[in-house]
Amino acid sequence: MNILDRYILKEFIKIFTVMLVSLIGLYLIADFFERMRMFLSNHATVRQMTSYFLMTIPMILSQMIPVAFLLGTLLSFGILSKNSEITAMKANGVSLYRISLPIIILSFAICIVAFLLNEFVTPYTNQKAKYVKYVEVQKRERMGSFKQNEIWYRSQKGIYNFSVFDPRTNTLKGIRINFFDREMNLYERIDAKEARWEGGKWIFKDVLVTTFPEDGLPVLEKIPSRIIDLPESPSDFMAVQKSSEEMGLVELNRFIQKIRSEGYDTIRYRTDLHGKVAFPLVNIILAILGVSFSLKSERSGGIAQSIGAGIIIGFSYWIVFAFTISLGHSGTIPPVIAAWAANFILGIAALIMFIRVKT
Repeated sequence: MNILDRYILKEFIKIFTVMLVSLIGLYLIADFFERMRMFLSNHATVRQMTSYFLMTIPMILSQMIPVAFLLGTLLSFGILSKNSEITAMKANGVSLYRISLPIIILSFAICIVAFLLNEFVTPYTNQKAKYVKYVEVQKRERMGSFKQNEIWYRSQKGIYNFSVFDPRTNTLKGIRINFFDREMNLYERIDAKEARWEGGKWIFKDVLVTTFPEDGLPVLEKIPSRIIDLPESPSDFMAVQKSSEEMGLVELNRFIQKIRSEGYDTIRYRTDLHGKVAFPLVNIILAILGVSFSLKSERSGGIAQSIGAGIIIGFSYWIVFAFTISLGHSGTIPPVIAAWAANFILGIAALIMFIRVKT
């Protein structure tokens, strides 16, 4: 690494750091006011609120890194251009492609950091943030756990075991419920394909009820549909079920394989799995895009316009990404296309612009 590379990286990292800290701060302020009513209504302590927001910082960081990288690239190269430093570099035989090389190399390193952050840090901190919210603040007794990619829940009536809980549709799948009397004797078991929360009640489908009389053999009864009175609502299971954001790539893949082997739909989770790989790579695309806009013109008059256009195109990535991911969740398009479509579209645009940069 020569002096020029170190100088460019130094200027970029200063601006990138300021942008990243500012974006995280703005996000935390907005999130605080959004959740303030929940905290106040549950008489949350300062320690609980502080703990919650500290646990959300890694997730915010992973989301804001691409934005900060784009802004850092645009501003640092824009300032170099405005101060005629780009012109001086070109006069000494340094091409614009060579000038942008340290930033593009750094974007690869940032991709790796972002991926490791999403894989090993944010799943843990997201779980801790949810624990603080539901258990410590909202005072919900933690009666369940997520073990071996299944939900185990201890209720007043018995012990529940579910393969999947979908909070989007308030649906339980792969249900096994064991009811015990006060002496902890098993008197009834319910197996069902799924149960949906409708009108404040749990409606079970494809139900097999097994009763265990004190004297005699178990009695089996198969019922197509049945309303079963459970004291729990979907919000009780929401505190136990792990979301995709609370699982790393390896754990999420194991979860998908398990529920797929049991015959349940995995398209939502497969979309999120591909998204976990696709999202960190956008840092490289935005780095190339930012460099292309910044080096588009060597005159300061075109910098503001280029930065504005770059920000609009950069932020449009999140709109396209969120839209295609939602299509993937609904099964409208395959998970691979849903996760990678935004990267492909923006990547092609960035590559074309980079090639057209005047050296």
